[in-house]
This record gives sequence, C-alpha cells and structure tokens, in this order.
Amino acid sequence: MHKTRKVVIIGAGHVGSHVALALVQSGDVDDIVLIDKDENKALGQACDLDDAVTGAACGRDTVVRAGDYTELNNADILVTAFGRSRRPGETRLDMFTDSIRMADDVVAHLRQVDFHGIMISISNPADIICEYIRRRMAWAPQRCFCTGTSLETYRLLRVMGNLTGYARRSLQGYCLGEHGNSGFIAWSTVRINGRLFTEIMKEKPEWGDLDLADLQLKVKRAGDMEVDFKGCTEFGIANATLMIIRAVLHDQNLIWPCSTVLDGKYGEKDGVAGVPCVIGRNGIEEVVEIPLSPEEQEKFHASCDIIRGFLQRAEEIG
Repeated sequence: MHKTRKVVIIGAGHVGSHVALALVQSGDVDDIVLIDKDENKALGQACDLDDAVTGAACGRDTVVRAGDYTELNNADILVTAFGRSRRPGETRLDMFTDSIRMADDVVAHLRQVDFHGIMISISNPADIICEYIRRRMAWAPQRCFCTGTSLETYRLLRVMGNLTGYARRSLQGYCLGEHGNSGFIAWSTVRINGRLFTEIMKEKPEWGDLDLADLQLKVKRAGDMEVDFKGCTEFGIANATLMIIRAVLHDQNLIWPCSTVLDGKYGEKDGVAGVPCVIGRNGIEEVVEIPLSPEEQEKFHASCDIIRGFLQRAEEIG
C-alpha cells in the first residue's frame, strides 16, 4: 500500500505559499497542509493552490488544505516559513527580536504534538531561528536544519553563469557561513566542469578585469535587489526548499549547503553554519568537511561567531 507523503508548512505568506506551489507542480507529495496564525489566510492560500492542482505540471491530484498543529502527528516533513518580510535596507539579523518571539509561539505549539519527521527551516534569520527551535525542542541536529546558504549558492551560480556564458549546471561551488551578510563565496570550491575557476581566469584574457571581491558583492547584492525592488524573496528559496525536500523523500544523498550543527567539523565545536551536507532519508546524513584556504577559514569562523552571538542573545530573550 502506498504511504502518503505529507508536508506541513507553518507560514502561508510569500515563501510558504510558493514552497507549497513548487510541491504541487513537482508531484512529490500527496498531502500539503498550511498553518498560519491568520487562519483565513491559510484557508485562502490553500483554496488558491488547490485550483493550481488541476493544471499542475506533474499531472497529479495533490491534496492542499489548511490545518492546525495536530497535522504534524503523522507528517513526514515540517517547513517553518513564518515571519515577516525583510524591509529595504534591513539585514536578516535586524528581524531578530520579532522572529524569536514568533519562534517561541511556534515552539509552544510544537510541544503539544508528537512530530517525528524532518524539520526544514526557512524563517529568517535562518541559521539562528532553526537552531533556537532545535534546542528548545531538544531535537537531534540530523532532523532539524535550515536551507542556510542554499539561496546564496543559487545566486553564485546565476552570477557565474551570466558572466561566463556556461550553463549553470556545468558550474560547481558553494557559499558558506551565515545566511546573511557574513556569508561568503568559498572560491576554492568554485569550478567549471571540474576545473578551478581561479585557474581558468588566468587563461581567459577577456576575464582579465574580473575581481573576486566584486563578484562576491554581486552575489550579495542580488538578494538585496530582490528585497529593495519587490519587497521579498520567494521563488528561489521555494525551489531550493523543494530540492531539499525531494532529497529527503527520495533518499538522494544529495550534497548541498545547508545550515546545521557542526559538532567539531571545520574547527567549530559548538558552531552552526551553512556547509555542504549529504541530505537523505534521515535529513542531514553527513556534514562534508572540505578544505578551505586560510582566508576562507578566517571568514568562516567570523561568520560562526556572529551566529553564536545571536544565539546567546536569543537564549536571553526566550
């Protein structure tokens, strides 16, 4: 008998609703439940998404509905997408206090149910909110993680694809650290068809004016532009979340950057940050430790220190 694959999404706003739409189009789940403090909003979004099921690209009749936290008792995956949008000129860390208070409300509800699945967090500030909830719930790091630098890595591949003219699928590389201003491109990981980008640069006279610091700024500015010009980000993060959900449901052992507890990896005993991970049926199956240059190691530790400092503040607020 076929086991129903069920995803519950907390937060029916821009991001949560687009994660649901991505799941409707992909056909990877059977049951999608939206939860929101504004129950009418969750119901309205569910009805609108249900209309989309008829013409979904996958051709499957996915069930989409509004519900409450008891739906988590038999859910496979929980996506936390609560929180307000980042305002123009605001960093994700500027949303910190509001987000911690919302997280406390979510935790109070989670303690009333018996959820045994995988939690994927995309609520900002992402690294901090995810780890704050995990600690409050005493969940294993393996089953509670966030998208981390997934979106920055998407933007890296976009910038590099536009720059080089190569298909994005021919490019490899990671952004590491915080999902925020202290995150950075690990240039030692950026390759084109397996070759280091920094080595290929030397063979391309037409790339002679390229500056790595400027490329880093372009990747950062890509996210700022989305917030400044339209008020939120939604499509990219929805697709990144879908990719991670598929990796879990299909046990793909996908290597992709997510934010998780490092437990000594990268020299961070109690650190939390975005790093390459193996994602499979059990969530984070393995943290992949890749060699970093001394400069990259310094940036990574600085980014972890920022996350660590805000987690300490969160404990004081909560």
